[in-house]
Amino acid sequence: MTFDNETELHKVKELHPDAKLVVRIRCDAAVSQCPLGMKFGCDAILEAPHLMKLANSLGLEIVGVSFHVGSGCQDPPVFRKAISLARGLFDLGFELGFNMHLLDLGGGFPGDSSSSIDRIADIINLALEDYFPPQTNIEIIAEPGRFYVASAFTLATNIHSKREIYSTDKELLHTMYYINDGIYGSFNCILFDHYTPTPIPLTDSKSDQVFSCSLWGPTCDALDRIIENSFLPKMNIGDWIIFPDMGAYTVPVASTFNGFPIPKVYAVVDEKIWPALKDCAPLTDDHFAVYHSPASFGIGDYSPKWPKGMDSDEFEEPHPYLLEYLSAD
Repeated sequence: MTFDNETELHKVKELHPDAKLVVRIRCDAAVSQCPLGMKFGCDAILEAPHLMKLANSLGLEIVGVSFHVGSGCQDPPVFRKAISLARGLFDLGFELGFNMHLLDLGGGFPGDSSSSIDRIADIINLALEDYFPPQTNIEIIAEPGRFYVASAFTLATNIHSKREIYSTDKELLHTMYYINDGIYGSFNCILFDHYTPTPIPLTDSKSDQVFSCSLWGPTCDALDRIIENSFLPKMNIGDWIIFPDMGAYTVPVASTFNGFPIPKVYAVVDEKIWPALKDCAPLTDDHFAVYHSPASFGIGDYSPKWPKGMDSDEFEEPHPYLLEYLSAD
């Protein structure tokens, strides 16, 4: 059970005095998608020592230290700083008689397909070697949610309406495309996760010409705007637009506002993986189908014939209302 202030300690003393406690410290990354320190975490130097001494006087048991540098961290060296601060609090804990044995590194690990965890991993591993070497027998845990899921999901959306805006001399100035998912659905990540989605049109157009456009969700709310300004090939109603790296903070936070359904998840995996995955909750047999898809089908290599292929003999069991799929990658 974590704590970061006196009130929590007194509450724990009253309601659950036998709890194993972890003091959460604040150590914010200079740049992150979602800073968390403004809400949780105490100052490791000015506040944490006082709180640990108070816990000791209350007869409570502290077993470790936790921190979270911020979701989507882009400041890898901050992990070393946080680990070094935690080391100082572990030493204090031992002096106070606590059995300190748990260090929670929190989250913040990147997960987009264009990112790499290597630099953060190198910094963390070196810091752990310096401050918590193996012989200390400290249990190290972390919360790498974004790292696992961000690039695992690709959102496929369909254009159901379009509006063309012309100048007085009939020159096309801008096109508004309305798709079947929006801010109240998967794209809530724009509001809550500060995410910038990347549209990839699936079109047969052989022209390299692009036009000014914007993308909008299906609801009545004028705030349901996904992308304000973009440049895409000319597209038509029924065309598909896909968005990679849509696995973090999307469907779990989506709503059915205005009656529009939450996207259904389909697993697109190698046939050898199917037997192991298909029985795992919450997926069922209904989420799986065998597709005779081209070898090139996968994230980063989208065939422009794919939307038509969904109605062709290339697919044994087509899903015309497919909104989201799990990539084989």
